[in-house]
Amino acid sequence: MFTFKQFKIEQSRCAMKVGTDGVLLGAWTPIENNPNSILDIGTGTGLIALMLAQRSFAEQIDALEIDEEAYEQAVDNFENSPWSDRLFCFHAGLDEFVEEPEDEYDLIVSNPPFYTEDYYSNNEQRDLARFANAMPFEDLIEAAAMFLSEKGVFAVIIPFKEEEKFIALADECELYPIKITRVKGTPTTEIKRSLLAFSRTKSDSFPVDELVIETARHQYTAEYISLTKDFYLKL
Repeated sequence: MFTFKQFKIEQSRCAMKVGTDGVLLGAWTPIENNPNSILDIGTGTGLIALMLAQRSFAEQIDALEIDEEAYEQAVDNFENSPWSDRLFCFHAGLDEFVEEPEDEYDLIVSNPPFYTEDYYSNNEQRDLARFANAMPFEDLIEAAAMFLSEKGVFAVIIPFKEEEKFIALADECELYPIKITRVKGTPTTEIKRSLLAFSRTKSDSFPVDELVIETARHQYTAEYISLTKDFYLKL
């Protein structure tokens, strides 16, 4: 179990455990548009949906999870949280979900699978959670464009090396960046992740910044603490 300040995550049945990427996206995602409806695509443990339930007043927070074990665990985590009446999980793949579009969402988030190397483990559940061909970026972006409300925001965390490609794909679907934060583990390491937020409105200027997580092992930067302190118990 992973215990946060306002909720707990059981994760024994999930291939992908609670990690920095999910916490970053859940804490960073812009909610200035005061979303009333949120969709978390590929929710895993339910972490990001739960973080957004804590941060927002959204009345409808839907989550999508293809893996049966992870889906059941997310449902349990939702039911055991303070926001169980606002959280709902669908057991379906993205391809099934888009066949019957019923709702629009003011905020869509995803920590998508992005290991594109040509190797697999012997654990099918873990491969599904980790490898990009389980949910290609093109499919994710097209789904976001389909479900996003007119004033909605679409936010993701991806490898930095995929940033340019992802932005170009989003542009083809008329989704445009409104905020970018590039993440480094320490001041001297390479940029590893990109946090990207998009909307339907094209902007000539938007904030682009950099976030460093640690100065040394377990010595977190003031920026990282400020971003995550409402969630982590020990910050």
